[in-house]
Amino acid sequence: MSDEDMTLPITLDFTALRAAFASGLTPVALVETVIERMNASPDPAIFIARVDDAELKKAAEELMARAPEPNSLPLWGMPFAVKDNIDVAGMPTTAACPEFAYTAERDATVVARLKAAGALLIGKTNLDQFATGLNGTRSPYGAPRSVFNSEYVSGGSSSGSSVTVASGLAAFALGTDTAGSGRVPAAFNNIVGVKPSPGRVPNTGVLPACRSVDVVTVFANTVADGIATRAIMDGYGAEDPFSREASQAALPATLRVGVLMDKDREFYGNGGYAKLYEQAIERARTLGAEIVEFDYAPFREAAALLYQGPWVAERLAAIESFFNAHADAMDPTVRDIIAGGANYSAVDAFNARYELERLRQLSLKEWAKADVLLLPTSPDIQTVEAMKADPVALNSRFGLYTNFANLLGYSAIAVPAGFTEAGLPFGVTLVGPQDADDALAPFASRLHRVAETGSGLDRSKAIEDIPHNANDRLEIAVVGAHLTGMPLNPQLTSRGGTLVEETRTAPFYNFYALAGTTPAKPGLQRTSEQQDSGIIVEVWSLPRAELADFIAAIPAPLGVGKLELADGRHVMGFLCEAIGLAGAQDITEFGGWRAYVASTTKKAS
Repeated sequence: MSDEDMTLPITLDFTALRAAFASGLTPVALVETVIERMNASPDPAIFIARVDDAELKKAAEELMARAPEPNSLPLWGMPFAVKDNIDVAGMPTTAACPEFAYTAERDATVVARLKAAGALLIGKTNLDQFATGLNGTRSPYGAPRSVFNSEYVSGGSSSGSSVTVASGLAAFALGTDTAGSGRVPAAFNNIVGVKPSPGRVPNTGVLPACRSVDVVTVFANTVADGIATRAIMDGYGAEDPFSREASQAALPATLRVGVLMDKDREFYGNGGYAKLYEQAIERARTLGAEIVEFDYAPFREAAALLYQGPWVAERLAAIESFFNAHADAMDPTVRDIIAGGANYSAVDAFNARYELERLRQLSLKEWAKADVLLLPTSPDIQTVEAMKADPVALNSRFGLYTNFANLLGYSAIAVPAGFTEAGLPFGVTLVGPQDADDALAPFASRLHRVAETGSGLDRSKAIEDIPHNANDRLEIAVVGAHLTGMPLNPQLTSRGGTLVEETRTAPFYNFYALAGTTPAKPGLQRTSEQQDSGIIVEVWSLPRAELADFIAAIPAPLGVGKLELADGRHVMGFLCEAIGLAGAQDITEFGGWRAYVASTTKKAS
């Protein structure tokens, strides 16, 4: 198939692009199409700087020379954009302030990692100046607009990045998030926003807003695309003082999803958004989640600290010398916000830190009720003209349900959740504990799918449930002592394992308690006779490299083979050799290891 025969989708998701590459589309032909789309874009405020057309084609040619086999690198040929507070070697970093601009000598760590994985940079995108704002209008380069209605804001501060993905110019784009800048623009443009837990993605080469809480985020068409991209950016970076070695927190198979109580639901008169939030809750329920209400008060009070406390002083610290010399060159609203940082003392900073920790303790009481939180990404949306007329009050609305997340160290994924009768997009965000980034993804992806919003401008795009090996991970089913809460479960969690789901085998397996094993272990063996039901198993996702080490530690007579699940899928899982069943007790009637263990405990008592 020739390049000319290729018809690219409106929005450039990874699955579609990889299929096109496998069928003969070249990265050179793809970037030529992207260039045509950028030239034809109706929104002139998206980019602050584009990669020169000839240089972009040259980068595509160099990729094909370096890795000639299609899809031979994780992000082979994927076009991407970066927010213009992130360094790209040889390009200016402006942070949407021309007088501040400098030419970066090297790529930011995240940009370097993405390029090494085969991604092709197309340009640097517009933003609220110095990443201060959630609306996208605070830039001398213009105000990007929601792709669904040009009268409305795109969201910020990562305004241009969100629009590049939603309008089909990029397969993914990088933003940054201090107060919600990687989530609110996703909601206003019907795309996904992946906000990592603070510290797991290095910020070296990123101009800080609030250095202690900033994160680099990913805008994408699907959760799978966003998580796969984030996984490539992941990893400790010694040059970033806030970087850390991140773990992989697990979540239970059946989630308790925390939702706002009526007293905490504020939509500022936006009845369409209020209705869509209710619908998102019901979709979560239909997906099997247990819906529980939680008290938003400690999170709301923590959110207020970000702009009504001394964290504003961090914004001043990031650009203090420039501010002292060139404040008059700044956007007036941004200048006034950052100037407020000078009003706080060291005593104020310590007192605010103490207050944050008090609120963290109160939040733990709410986390005891829920595994994840389901929140409106933004309770409202505004026109560009209204925002310019009332830039502070209206902007603050957008952060009501986002500002707390980085202060408290949480993971979050924002997904589309419907459209109002006026055709304006709405989104919700799943918030999880620190390092539950991968564990959040499957449910977030299903929420996106069942909302039937498509992605970006393509409202008919079918959204597939996330493949759990999207970031080079493999799945294995466990049936006994490796189950959640059982003695050997740490062998999974310590290797970065995340729980995918609890399910059952097909009804063709006998289940045994093996004799003489410590801790007690079961054995699973396929039979030709059909049982009443299958055996309960948990499917876990492990990094490919870790899975080999995990399997090597499995003692005889257990081994790994292919298990058939109740829905017909086949996954790797534990099986037992026939010789190991000597003296074993048939426990098939219990339907699972937990029920059997509970029966033995009851007998012992």
